[in-house]
Amino acid sequence: MPWWSVAIVVFGVNFALWASIGLVRLLEETWVKRRRRSAGSGNAADSMTVTDVAVLIPAHNEELVIEDSIAAIAALVPRENIHVVSDGSTDKTAELARRTGVNVIETRTNVGKAGALEEAIGRFGLVGRFQAVLLLDADTTIEPGYFEAALPHFEDPRVVAVAGAVRTHWQARSLSFIGKVLVCHRERIYAISQRLLKFGQTWRYTNATHIVPGFASMYRTSVLPHIEMNPPGLVIEDFNMTFEVYQKRLGKVAFTLGAVAVTQDPDNLRDYVRQIKRWGLGLWQTVRRHPPQLSLFSAMLTMLLLEQLTSSMFFVLLPLLVLVLAVPALYPTALDWPGITQVHETVSTHMSLQVLLLAVTGADLLLTVLVALIERRARFLALWIFFPFLRILDALVALYVFPRAWLSSTGKWTSPARRAVVLRPAHKDQMSAPATVAVLSASSASLLPKD
Repeated sequence: MPWWSVAIVVFGVNFALWASIGLVRLLEETWVKRRRRSAGSGNAADSMTVTDVAVLIPAHNEELVIEDSIAAIAALVPRENIHVVSDGSTDKTAELARRTGVNVIETRTNVGKAGALEEAIGRFGLVGRFQAVLLLDADTTIEPGYFEAALPHFEDPRVVAVAGAVRTHWQARSLSFIGKVLVCHRERIYAISQRLLKFGQTWRYTNATHIVPGFASMYRTSVLPHIEMNPPGLVIEDFNMTFEVYQKRLGKVAFTLGAVAVTQDPDNLRDYVRQIKRWGLGLWQTVRRHPPQLSLFSAMLTMLLLEQLTSSMFFVLLPLLVLVLAVPALYPTALDWPGITQVHETVSTHMSLQVLLLAVTGADLLLTVLVALIERRARFLALWIFFPFLRILDALVALYVFPRAWLSSTGKWTSPARRAVVLRPAHKDQMSAPATVAVLSASSASLLPKD
């Protein structure tokens, strides 16, 4: 097996395909912008503004972060547009939110994020009062310029949702070494998936993305009554809402790298594994609920899922393959062990240890260098050796949750443990979180969902 075929498995056919489409999109949009500037055309007079947008924050036991999250979004939208639904919280989440002067309701029990959103949209009457709603997680803050980048996409009447770009908040002093590795790994996933996957998937001519992340994305309110937001048996809502848009042919999804939200990511293995298990379950449960159709969306999804399964199996088998090839190379007498000779001959016929390690580490290092250049962060290069091991962990969890996805789920959520709020001034020459941010033990996709 040549090294490049292994590298393709590591890098991914989907990334290669959608990155190419994304490049075409970038060239096309650059050309269109230049034409508009030369023609002197401006925005339409009836363009949507922030006064037309409701902000809806679902929260479950978020007393340590809710005030700062509200303060951050209140700097960008009128306070009367902000709505908080406390989903069965047993702490002071609702009380602290009310002190900020925003609209607050509480559910009687913990009904889950999807249930809380559905109840809040109805009780607040958001569909009749606003043109769009921003779904914002309680641990997420959006950066200045978010609405300026996102709202123009709604000028296209076919666009019913606008996905925001996510960046992880980095605060090295509060992180252990494992925490730094996990956060960098997640930040690397964000940078790669948003630029090499989602940007191409959301081009107007090839519009088919598998997820509109629920951490900070907007929906046109007129489409919400047509979306079954809280069907039984799903652990998260992000995938289902996106599938509803495409399967019911409600419209298109837009995505812009300029609409940035800053979130916190897991800094310990327990919360990290729990989160990716939830994501994997949510995806496969949604796939189970929505049968494939003859459409670009179903074709894209099928290709994505097949590659996820094959890639996961490869990474799960990777340690065993390395062991089978490395042990006889270091200890030739190992070939005398019962059964090892046949296994070694079978594996070594198709690949060598050098090719395997070069393809895996080479492709992964290439991605890391790309992210380090994009983000202008040397820390990725310092920690890159640990990323392949986390990809093995991700693969194990992905295969673990696959059969469990056919079991039912209540959708109830438990927020990760929070830590004290830390003040940090924003650096003027980089995209950073607002000055007041919350440091969490975990939270967090990619292109991915959040809770």
